[in-house]
Amino acid sequence: MRLCEHEWNIAWPSDSHDLLGHFARMVQERLAEGEHAVRFVVCSTDLASQTCHCEVGILSASPSSRPEPDIPKVVPSIFEFRKRAFENSAHFNVVFLVPTGINATIGGHAGDAGPVAQLLASVCDALVLHPNVVNASDINEMPANALYVEGSVICRLLMGTAGLRRVRGNRVLVVIDRHEEIAYSNAAINAVNAARACYGFDCPRIVMLDPPVKLVSEYTSTGRAAGRVDNLGDFLEGIRPYRSEADAIAVSSVIAVPAEFHQDYFDSEGGMVNPWGGVEAVFTHALSLLYGLPSAHSPMIESEEIESIDPGIVDPRMAAEAVSLTFLQSILKGLMRSPQIETDPAAMQFSECLTARDISCLVIPDGCLGLPVLAALEQGIPVIAVSDPDHLMTNNLAALPWRPGQFCRVNNYLEAVGVLCARRSGLALESVKRPILPTPVAEVFQRRRAAARSKSTAAAARSKSSVNGPSVPVAP
Repeated sequence: MRLCEHEWNIAWPSDSHDLLGHFARMVQERLAEGEHAVRFVVCSTDLASQTCHCEVGILSASPSSRPEPDIPKVVPSIFEFRKRAFENSAHFNVVFLVPTGINATIGGHAGDAGPVAQLLASVCDALVLHPNVVNASDINEMPANALYVEGSVICRLLMGTAGLRRVRGNRVLVVIDRHEEIAYSNAAINAVNAARACYGFDCPRIVMLDPPVKLVSEYTSTGRAAGRVDNLGDFLEGIRPYRSEADAIAVSSVIAVPAEFHQDYFDSEGGMVNPWGGVEAVFTHALSLLYGLPSAHSPMIESEEIESIDPGIVDPRMAAEAVSLTFLQSILKGLMRSPQIETDPAAMQFSECLTARDISCLVIPDGCLGLPVLAALEQGIPVIAVSDPDHLMTNNLAALPWRPGQFCRVNNYLEAVGVLCARRSGLALESVKRPILPTPVAEVFQRRRAAARSKSTAAAARSKSSVNGPSVPVAP
């Protein structure tokens, strides 16, 4: 069993009102036997040629391979969609996404979207976010009202096929590599024990895998960070005996990247796409899809030689990575109270379960098109697209068939907060802008009523004439 990314050019549908159905059919036609899509991204759209470049994370399993007892025989489709019946306006809940591996100006590095998350969270009841927003190696300052969930879970939340059930705490199974240099395995174990002693982290067990799971970082033709996982089956087999002990899964393992990438990344001053995040995203997408549990991944230092590199004083967005040894505390803090994933339709009806009906708005960098935006489009969820001309995604979101007022493009996250405040207050956005245009007046000429009025007027005139008699000219 392995994970990899495929790149396909797919025709843009002639009827843009069925985008989800179209992409689902196009992907399914290209999947071989035993393959399942776990992540879907539209990297660029060319409306002139009516094509779009898509990159799809695919889980491949040989049909003859022995299925794992705790893995569903039918892997859930990421394209399954259930339309919400209404929006629950009793609360104002926001989803904040910064896709991993696209070099976003804010959120493209080590948790540097954390302050934005704090700002957005201050104007909503709950802020649903994913690890890429707040994970900063050993720092995770996510807001108190944040719901920390893996990216594929957000997709299923917006698609209407999963809900989030808040918890007081999770038992987190921590899975680490048996590193060739045992000092790094020991450092990960110390990090877990520090979390237990210092902030009450609940870890029933650390599973040390040998041989470890193999994650390899790669870049796609568009420059987006991606990667592959070559021995996922061995990983799943290794943790299977301990699955019942866990409410969430944290993984710390080596990600294979060229040695020079470490220094190149820090020297780029933010210009180089983070090479580690892309493969982490496709890996955790698969874990959460297969197990139905919150999951997150952090990289391990590859060697003492890599650790000894002095990156100098780096870009502030990368500084958290430059000062960490295990990169582990951010995911431990996130998973500690990550909500459980609920997929039972009956359970999703309870008010305690947050579902698509409870989502008031999606905030995302402009140009990013994937399942979250497509789902929001179909669900009628308002979308705020924040300008970011530097990231790798090139799609014109404004060209999608939005309902009136559903899509709003802003220049920065400060403006996004203003839009959220207006929406929460029920204010029309144009009412706080100038100039404010007059309300359009539609003149409707109804022929049947006009004809009836004309006949009524003529009849009244004839009646008046018969009562008064014929008019007689008066002599001068």
